[in-house]
Amino acid sequence: MSQPVLFLRNVNIYQDKNPVLMNVNIEINHGEFIYIIGKTGSGKSSLMKTLYADLPLTEGQGSIVDYDLAALKEKNIPYLRRKIGIVFQDFKLLPDRNINENMVFVLRATGWTDKNEMQAKIEEVLEKVGMKHFAYKMPHQLSGGEQQRIAIARALLNDPEIILADEPTGNLDPQTSVEVMEVLRKINANGKTIIMATHDYALLMKYPAKTLKCDSGSVFEVVQRTV
Repeated sequence: MSQPVLFLRNVNIYQDKNPVLMNVNIEINHGEFIYIIGKTGSGKSSLMKTLYADLPLTEGQGSIVDYDLAALKEKNIPYLRRKIGIVFQDFKLLPDRNINENMVFVLRATGWTDKNEMQAKIEEVLEKVGMKHFAYKMPHQLSGGEQQRIAIARALLNDPEIILADEPTGNLDPQTSVEVMEVLRKINANGKTIIMATHDYALLMKYPAKTLKCDSGSVFEVVQRTV
């Protein structure tokens, strides 16, 4: 059996020394699509932040894309994040640069130098999300759904092993949310592992998948129909 792309064992997660989630045990294999659900304040975001090392793992064992989270040094966090694609609720596009320049900024920040290689990669990821013809528009010229597609493309730039999507449809209307989900499901069908925190239960019903719930300081798997 291959090594799971992510596991947490007996992990306790804290926010400002306050316990948020206790005794977390999760194992996720390559190519899975996982939902993380729970009420506001239940620990979804804290769990996601632990996975991309925005919160340190101080109690328990954890590994993601072969990085030991408990032993991770601050200087190695950028290298970890190159192997993880992160998609946020609020897009986080740089407003003073067009889409192509947003992408170039990320590639340069992660060590790319060859202009032709960068341009080819940008065209490749924009093609995957159906946004190839929007490369020279400014973020404010795009709808929310279009901006989120760009954010997903940006997350794909360094060919990550896993994508962490934290409420990626939270600011979108229902129809646009479905369009963004179709993009994520297509990426998953091509072999990417996706972990998606969401409170949109309509999407869970339309696109059922393994679901973990944060509730009362615990994380546990739920059967879809009882969500």
